[in-house]
Amino acid sequence: MRKLWALALLVFFGGCLPAEDPYFWSRTQQQTAPADPAVSAAAQGAPLVSDIPPSVTADDSSAEQFPTGVELAEPDQGQAFIPEEAPAVDPETLEDNRLLTGAGQLPPEDEGETVPAEKVVFDFPVVENDKVRYFIDYYTGPGRRTFARWLQRSGRYLPMMRQIFAEEGLPLDLAYLAMVESGFNDRAYSWAHAVGPWQFIESTGRMYGLESNWWRDERRDFEKATRSAARFLKDLHRRFDGDWYLAVASYNAGGGKVNGAIRKYRTRDFWELSRGSHLQTETKNYVPKLLAVLQIAKEPAKYGFTDLEFQPPLAYDVVLLPTATDLDVVARLCDVPYEEIKGLNPELKRWCTPPEIKNYPVRVPAGSAQRFTEAYAQLPPADRANYKRHRVSNGDTLLALAQRYNIRVKDIIALNGIKNPRALRIGTDLILPLKKGYSRLPVDEMEDDYVRSRRRTYTVRKGDSLWKIARKFSVSEKELRVWNRLGWSNVIRPGQTLAVSASGAKGRKTTGNGDGAPRKIVYEVRKGDTLWGIGRQFEVATRQIRNWNNLPKNHVLRPGDQLTLLVQARQRS
Repeated sequence: MRKLWALALLVFFGGCLPAEDPYFWSRTQQQTAPADPAVSAAAQGAPLVSDIPPSVTADDSSAEQFPTGVELAEPDQGQAFIPEEAPAVDPETLEDNRLLTGAGQLPPEDEGETVPAEKVVFDFPVVENDKVRYFIDYYTGPGRRTFARWLQRSGRYLPMMRQIFAEEGLPLDLAYLAMVESGFNDRAYSWAHAVGPWQFIESTGRMYGLESNWWRDERRDFEKATRSAARFLKDLHRRFDGDWYLAVASYNAGGGKVNGAIRKYRTRDFWELSRGSHLQTETKNYVPKLLAVLQIAKEPAKYGFTDLEFQPPLAYDVVLLPTATDLDVVARLCDVPYEEIKGLNPELKRWCTPPEIKNYPVRVPAGSAQRFTEAYAQLPPADRANYKRHRVSNGDTLLALAQRYNIRVKDIIALNGIKNPRALRIGTDLILPLKKGYSRLPVDEMEDDYVRSRRRTYTVRKGDSLWKIARKFSVSEKELRVWNRLGWSNVIRPGQTLAVSASGAKGRKTTGNGDGAPRKIVYEVRKGDTLWGIGRQFEVATRQIRNWNNLPKNHVLRPGDQLTLLVQARQRS
């Protein structure tokens, strides 16, 4: 009886413990900073070292060389993660996701002898062992093409990130963690809803001052997110008494998870903790990946990266917009493409600045602030915003909206692609054209432009079998075994979390003959072709084809046009 009472008390008090560690964070990538000759070179678009050996050419062609196995997703507290429909993933980002999520990466379980790295000077503790060497070989072998793109992107962000890390008193080399997190892709969006170059989940981002709502998401702002990441890393460094490996691992897994491993194995040595089963595979690989990235980035030529074209460092002016202003108006006054303004302001998810914020700071190309300010001052306030978002409520009609805003019914229909004007659905959003000469841009921007790694996971229930789960998610049993490293075993347990779609794609029907990783092809348009027909042929959405090729919705195909497509390797063009 005493044992039963003790067990009941344990269960009761266990249930009162906090459900989530306040430091819990999520996933992915790396960054850099100044005061280092390597960065000075990168900032000028040059390789990171001066002694460049003969060019080495290699191609990862991720589709053929990457095995189809993927890391098992983190446990989800008993809930199956079913992500919402997302916009098309561009081919480059899909390749980024594959390298970031660890597809085909099988480092040794034991790291072997760990010794300090030699020759190159780091301000972060860098060591070498079998695990680190595995990821060096992987990034310079199968992942070479994608990793080269990350290095080239680093020129755009590292000088700013290293400067912020210097101001926060952090090791400058630690800024490369953004590469491990996102590959410097500010639109990256993980299955765990982590966003931006530093992959904050919403709760942690809010804790460190990053706002997120329908209009903007500051987790994608490269400068604000870097400042927040620096503060978060400082807090973790203090929490783990100055041990950078534990702090970095906690950035990925959460401080509570790492503390749990320390208590379980009674050691604070990261490599010893990694030999146990408490930490997820992703966390065990996280620190070795950073150490591998640092060694390659410091001496890229040594590893065959000799023909890199580094992106130029970020350069911009900041202007304050007193009222909501369309970004295409900003682009027009700066005489630059709309995409350039969006690229400088990745936190803005829509077509204009947030209506509720006065004097909103917007980045414009360097040297254009004065020209913009003068032109903007001549612009009547009514001409700053050409569109309005309206959420349909009970009693709304197109005629009433047209009369209310002094616009034409047919313009509302045309802009929003309304098929049945008599059937407006309550709760949906309409874009209202307040000026003549409107475009479809705001409607396109109504969808979140996150690039999502859309993996599904499912928690096994009593009575489930691989066959049942495969049918439920329209995949094959073979795919489930590969994605979850089950070998030929059919044994699954209630409560076990399974990945039920490939990384970067939703589950789809298969013919049971296996399929390969997505690959990029170029399709030449033939007489009679339509986007719909090409989409059906290659099992991709029409919207994806338009996004991959930057085609407007009313684009007319002509024989001889070339289209870039991302298709399954088993398909043939």
